[in-house]
Amino acid sequence: PPQPKPAQRRPAQPKLTKSQAAAVAAYDKALIAFKKILAERRAQIEALKSPVKAPAQKRAKKPKALPNLPGQAIYLARLKVMSTYADLTDALPSRIGRPNAYGVPPAFFEAGIEPLIEEYAELFRIMQAPPAFAQSSDAPLRDVVQLGMAIARAKGADDAAAERAGLIALGIFFAETNARQNIGNARSNTYKGSLQTGPSEDHNGRRKWAAIKKKIAKLDPALAARDDAEEARAAGIDQRFNHWTAVRNGLMNAHADLLGDIPAIAAMMPDEIDQMKLFQLIQIIPTPTRAALKSGNVATYEISDRRVMGFLRNNSIFTFGKADRARTSATYREILDAMWLFNSKFEKARARFAAIKRGAAE
Repeated sequence: PPQPKPAQRRPAQPKLTKSQAAAVAAYDKALIAFKKILAERRAQIEALKSPVKAPAQKRAKKPKALPNLPGQAIYLARLKVMSTYADLTDALPSRIGRPNAYGVPPAFFEAGIEPLIEEYAELFRIMQAPPAFAQSSDAPLRDVVQLGMAIARAKGADDAAAERAGLIALGIFFAETNARQNIGNARSNTYKGSLQTGPSEDHNGRRKWAAIKKKIAKLDPALAARDDAEEARAAGIDQRFNHWTAVRNGLMNAHADLLGDIPAIAAMMPDEIDQMKLFQLIQIIPTPTRAALKSGNVATYEISDRRVMGFLRNNSIFTFGKADRARTSATYREILDAMWLFNSKFEKARARFAAIKRGAAE
């Protein structure tokens, strides 16, 4: 009789080295921790919305309150997941998977965890919802563009440069809040509103606006009239929670002078996305960025200050993986290239800016 065929064995999987096994374990641990903190925050939010009713004979338990800065823990957990995944794919390049919905380089993000990031974003939307007294705009994107253009013109920009200033202002709005107006901040008790400014920055911007308001009124009387109306509307509240005044003050505080220098900046950095990144860096590391612009060669200007590198890492630049975290210096070209998490936001801003130019509704 015919003899049965011997069972075919699967090829043996290559044995992991000690460092590879450690990278796998670190990622698995970070992923478990991320899922846990997401579930914890969701449970806390749901408990606050719909407290569980205890039996009459038992004392009702008070719903567990969200901690101060409830977004910080889940933010750090997300960074840990991406950072340990970068270390994992460094150790095991075969773990680099398919492209993901967010445009993140696949070596830094496993596409299979996209639902977790969707939950993460939804939790932030809930935790950073505008306060009840916030004063919104029916056309928040158009407002940002108009203010950016008006400020640039007041600083001497021609029509082409002013148009670019409108795009850049919109890019900042997308970068800071994903284009959501009047939001709070689940990671900070200081920075709030449509451009995520602190009280001192907001007041400084308001003062600077007052200094050029007469010039603005001559250049664009309708915009000045709108400004008067928004000032009156925001009387008695924190101006960071009126969309118009928040954007106006934020742009005046940090960006106004540079919005008048766009032709020179464009000569050094012709790419629109790079320009938006530079203006975003004015939000993050203003002093060295201004020094880089004054140097005449932004791309080669190098930063080696530990404190500045720390500010970059706190904004998801040189944050992911041991190799990035070990960096002690970087040129601006390297910094701009490392700002890949901002790319999709600036592309959205560019698309919406084009729609606004066509007269499309928001």
